[in-house]
Amino acid sequence: MTTPVDAPQLGQRPPQVIHHGAFAGVTGSCHELFLRPDDSVLIDCGMFQGAEAEADGTASREIEFDLSHVRALIVTHAHIDHVGRIPYLLMAGFRGPIYCTEATASLLPIVIEDALKLGLTRDPELIAGVLGALRRMLRPVAYDAWVTGDGLAGSAGDVRMRFRQAGHILGSAYVEFAWPDDYRVVFSGDIGCRNTPLLPDPEPLEYADLLFLESTYGDRLHESRVDRAERLRQVVERCVSDGGAVLIPAFSIGRTQELLYEIEQLIATNDGIWPKITVILDSPMASEFTALYAELTHLWDAEALARLSSGHNPLNFDRLHVVRTHDEHEHIVNFLRTSGEPCIVIAASGMCTGGRMQNYLRALLPDPRTDVVFVGYQAAGTPGRAIQQYGPTGGYVEFGDERIHINAQIHTLGGYSAHADQAELIDFVRSASRIGEIRLIHGELAARTALAQQLQAHGYRCLTP
Repeated sequence: MTTPVDAPQLGQRPPQVIHHGAFAGVTGSCHELFLRPDDSVLIDCGMFQGAEAEADGTASREIEFDLSHVRALIVTHAHIDHVGRIPYLLMAGFRGPIYCTEATASLLPIVIEDALKLGLTRDPELIAGVLGALRRMLRPVAYDAWVTGDGLAGSAGDVRMRFRQAGHILGSAYVEFAWPDDYRVVFSGDIGCRNTPLLPDPEPLEYADLLFLESTYGDRLHESRVDRAERLRQVVERCVSDGGAVLIPAFSIGRTQELLYEIEQLIATNDGIWPKITVILDSPMASEFTALYAELTHLWDAEALARLSSGHNPLNFDRLHVVRTHDEHEHIVNFLRTSGEPCIVIAASGMCTGGRMQNYLRALLPDPRTDVVFVGYQAAGTPGRAIQQYGPTGGYVEFGDERIHINAQIHTLGGYSAHADQAELIDFVRSASRIGEIRLIHGELAARTALAQQLQAHGYRCLTP
């Protein structure tokens, strides 16, 4: 999974970059940027998922590349495909500073604790040791503040780094590196959509001599926010009329909070079934993150703050039921299996690779009264992609050795994606006063190719693996 891209002579541009993930794929984001010949930083250290993990076996988790040059880790945001290998980085001996935004510093320990429990250990002492080391290494940084020193620079003439708002999830950022002669390298992380509930829009890009740009949705356009909310309303109302449940696999950070925001608005502005609908949030991690979102209101956008001041709490409303225990979770799954009670269930994981959503899917996918609504990207090789692809034709999905036939209705609401679409990615590039070269990463081949063609048509020098 490690891919060297540049090997210039000393003093030449561009600087050397080695990709350890999300180069010719979507997951496992990890990029090594050499600031000086013998000093590098990692931008993200994420977990591979789906087919990309299966293709590389245990290497999808372990750190197999040389860490002798790595002085610091830069985290763009707290999604698992950008941070999931951090425990393995620590196990490999890394003890440098970990730079991230202030909000990411609050979210990251929760994500890492969950990653440890799912993939490595449930030993409380070992988990506490890893989290203690992580917290000591964290260096929270405010948006737009240039940083030097401790893994980045230590003397005059070294490299500066700063985070800028990416609008993807709470705390997300794209990261800029500036050399003394104003040569600038930018890693986009994941760029969010405009007009996303709760979050500010991505900050315009000043300029980049070398831009590494994500391309997850580089080949498509999203629905508008109005259209997606209307489709969600229609799906829920149809499902309720059929007497079934609406299952929404959602990532714990970002999508869950956006969904709660828009469902609360639907409840507040519609009659009929809406004042009576039960919304079940069944994800311990999502509950923790939702509580953190509620605490960090200073990072909300103006629209969300106006909603809050008008007496509507989009993250804590009367019809919301938060599942607290695993016994309660099992009771609800069995109740829905036998009763068909109409409700909305939001649970992780977003790609159906694990978590409590799998139990709902096992129980309710065979029931034609069920509706499954996908609101985020489904990577190749994940159960979510299989349901999305084969469900509409009455196919099946496999969870381990268990084959589940799909009679449920399957829907995809593209407008809920956390990633910018093709037009928004192009607008992000065009917001810059100058762009030297663009290299597309973090996307499947079709998405990278389509976005490259569009950027080249706008006159940009754009390369893609």
